[in-house]
Amino acid sequence: MKTKTLKKNKVNVITLGCSKNLVDSEVLMGQLKANKFEVEHESNTDEHQIVIINTCGFVESAKQESIDTILRYVDAKKDGAVEKVYVTGCLSERYKKDLEVEMPEVDAFFGTRDLPKLLKTLKADYKHELVGERLLTTPQHYAYFKISEGCDRPCSFCAIPLMRGKHQSVEIEELINRAKNLAAKGTKELLLIAQDLTYYGLDIYKKRELATLIDKISNVSGIEWIRLHYAFPSGFPMEVLDIMKSKTNVCNYIDMPLQHISDNMLSGMRRGITKQKTIDLVNKIRDKIPNIAIRTTLIAGYPGETEKDHEEMLQWVEESRFERLGIFTYSHEENTHAYNLADSVPEKLKRKRADAVMKIQQEISFQLNQQKIGNLYKVLIDKKEGNYYIGRTEFDSPEVDNEVLIKANNKIYLSPGTFVNAKITDAGDFDLFAELI
Repeated sequence: MKTKTLKKNKVNVITLGCSKNLVDSEVLMGQLKANKFEVEHESNTDEHQIVIINTCGFVESAKQESIDTILRYVDAKKDGAVEKVYVTGCLSERYKKDLEVEMPEVDAFFGTRDLPKLLKTLKADYKHELVGERLLTTPQHYAYFKISEGCDRPCSFCAIPLMRGKHQSVEIEELINRAKNLAAKGTKELLLIAQDLTYYGLDIYKKRELATLIDKISNVSGIEWIRLHYAFPSGFPMEVLDIMKSKTNVCNYIDMPLQHISDNMLSGMRRGITKQKTIDLVNKIRDKIPNIAIRTTLIAGYPGETEKDHEEMLQWVEESRFERLGIFTYSHEENTHAYNLADSVPEKLKRKRADAVMKIQQEISFQLNQQKIGNLYKVLIDKKEGNYYIGRTEFDSPEVDNEVLIKANNKIYLSPGTFVNAKITDAGDFDLFAELI
């Protein structure tokens, strides 16, 4: 039974999963706003006529979070707190038929490339002139910048191609226009994202053009930092490092998910690279850019992972001393190549192995941070929390990396998006404390 009158054309967009999903939500919100909808992102109030849930279907935990969120708003609909619930994104793309049967209360399900169809259902026009326009959900001074969609890689564990399709690069000219539009609105940092940055251009230009793209974006007035996320190691275009070295606004930072180091595991994962080639690549990157921060992610408990494979990973993590590192436990995903294998490592052991990796990385992070005490850094202020301004150096991406904490005082106000020079005075495992210079 309906308990209150809900405001017509008021939409709450909920985003789950990765930064690529966030960009999709921002594009959706931009289209809705242009169609005179009142739109909010992840509002905590149940006063919206329409809720749109942009789901993740990457691993089991993410799928469960998506399902729980859908059920929460289905219940809100039953209670009259919302009128319409729509579901889009990766989970919906992958399991649409099953979801329609299991959750008939949802008004409609849409896939990852169904934006025009979703807008039509809402009686909104898909405005082609707004392609690339977004309503940012991040602070205005930084934005995730998606340069391609989908993936052509054959990684055995990954369901992304099932949900996002084949790789599709966005043309350089279009991306330059998008960068200019963001800069004009106050965006200073672009975080380049894709399922695979390094494949950029192969589909439309017949060659890897990531270096050319970065070079051209670096010339956009107002863009002070460009950061690279999700670079695939096999076939890495080394010319990207030449641009990084020559351009002061390209951060000495790269996010390169390596997943494992054992040849046994790399072969099973179909990564197209060996242990020695991985080590050689990391060394070449560091030789070229000595002060680069490399972020990587790993997988613990892939089918067939032995204690020897795990020990090999531990030793390599200790020796490699990555500046940033995260690790997932393997998730057995339907219709992937690895799904044909037995999920042989017990969940408890997967977690134990992941914890062992992070214990080593925590100590490495602490040691590397201690070396920064007394050093000066350019810091971008993101926000103020309590008695501290919170910022980042060029070696840190938002949400996942170190933060710089600067004690606030009444004499100086630092607005988000301000660059300052700061001296590191103390450091923990993942936080740096600094004073203004």
